[in-house]
Amino acid sequence: MKEKTLIVASNNAKKIEEIKNILPEFKIVTLKEIGFDQEIVEDGSTFRENALIKAQTIAEKFQINCIADDSGLCVEALNGAPGVFSARYAGKEKDDNANNQKLLVELKGITNREAYFVTSLCYYDIQDTKGYYFEGEVNGKIATAPRGSNGFGYDPLFIPEGFDKTFAELDASEKNKMSHRANALKRFKLFMDKASPSN
Repeated sequence: MKEKTLIVASNNAKKIEEIKNILPEFKIVTLKEIGFDQEIVEDGSTFRENALIKAQTIAEKFQINCIADDSGLCVEALNGAPGVFSARYAGKEKDDNANNQKLLVELKGITNREAYFVTSLCYYDIQDTKGYYFEGEVNGKIATAPRGSNGFGYDPLFIPEGFDKTFAELDASEKNKMSHRANALKRFKLFMDKASPSN
């Protein structure tokens, strides 16, 4: 089967690595590799809107099909927070440690630790001039302290359902079998397989 090229609208190296591991049959091309170094303002009010903003921006600028995802953690006791603000929950974006510490403070004394990770993936088809969406979720709970050194984001605090380890304590191969991003990418892969069956 000929390797397919896939543009991913993300500068998050760890996210890109996950996508490469989950979709080994695709050649993943990053924004840096296509010469795009501008910041894409994610001002949508939902995961889906932010995913579309990123995918459509790159697709239209370079006239290529593109995927982007927006993901986050939703905590039941916090009415779904941090949600779409997951990456900048503590203020500065991508400060994983600060975000985790703020979450622990917000949940101090709260026994309900139920939460779920969600990914909304958008594949923007430049020929169709529209986005196709693929959602993925994984349920779990929030630990009382960070554990593990793998992964990124809230992985040290998130214990997936059926496990006693956090995402950060699991091997990447284990996480990538059942994570929110893996579930969304599996649905995307099925869509792509149907759209272009191999001969």
